[in-house]
Amino acid sequence: MKDQRSTFPLPLSSVTGTTRKPGTPAPVATPQTATQNAARTAAHGQGRPAPPPAPGPSPRAPGYAQAAPSAPAAQRSELAASEAVRRAMVARVARQGVLDPKVLAAMETVPRHLFIEPALSAQAYIDASLPIGHNQTISQPYIVARMIEAMRAGGQLGRVLEIGTGCGYQAAVLSFVAKEVYSIERIKPLHELAKTNLRPLRISNLRLQYGDGMLGMPQVAPFDGIILAAAGLEVPRALLEQLAIGAHLVAPVGGQVQHLHRITRTGKSEWTSETLEACHFVPLRPGTV
Repeated sequence: MKDQRSTFPLPLSSVTGTTRKPGTPAPVATPQTATQNAARTAAHGQGRPAPPPAPGPSPRAPGYAQAAPSAPAAQRSELAASEAVRRAMVARVARQGVLDPKVLAAMETVPRHLFIEPALSAQAYIDASLPIGHNQTISQPYIVARMIEAMRAGGQLGRVLEIGTGCGYQAAVLSFVAKEVYSIERIKPLHELAKTNLRPLRISNLRLQYGDGMLGMPQVAPFDGIILAAAGLEVPRALLEQLAIGAHLVAPVGGQVQHLHRITRTGKSEWTSETLEACHFVPLRPGTV
């Protein structure tokens, strides 16, 4: 693999192809539209045996709400079922190629069903993106794990920035693999939704902000990792400047055709980039609404 070195600005052409040519199909599934998800679920989601559970215990946040020993039997049964399907989801993600044990443990810990509409709760742990309103989606479990693994690259994460909080699910997962997590959402109702979803989990190392994600958060930079949950034609210059030297930024790049990229800052005005795989995300937009 041959890296490319770039200086500002960083156009799409400067972050294309090292490990996979853009025209080559990716070997794994990527996020789909809500309509496609519904069709796939109707066709394949019923009657399929669950994969074997992933071994090993999962970490627990000190403030995580869990069923008390005196909780009603139905509540305890529901909690046990949720934990079982999360283990099955993690086992599937591992078979798709995500191997970082810390990322897999975080995915097993965070209850994804708490971040989607109750009407879709039966689909909470399938490998698909789901609508969360305002023409946005919660990414499929595989792509969440894949992006975090690529950003972490086996290293320790101190301060991390997420662009596009959405419903708050990915931010919650990030809180288990980084010491500090900052997440920005430009759509006010989604910012409020994420706060509502995350409040019961009492995650102390996560900070949410309503604002323009393309500007980043220079007041708390540099970041040991940056992850974008929306695709632009190029990576915003402000975000590249806020990346610590040696750290990784993971983002989908492109318009109709998108590819996941990992950009590493190697110097004050130098970055290397690599193309990971095909993907599909909502567009990255400036401003707030």
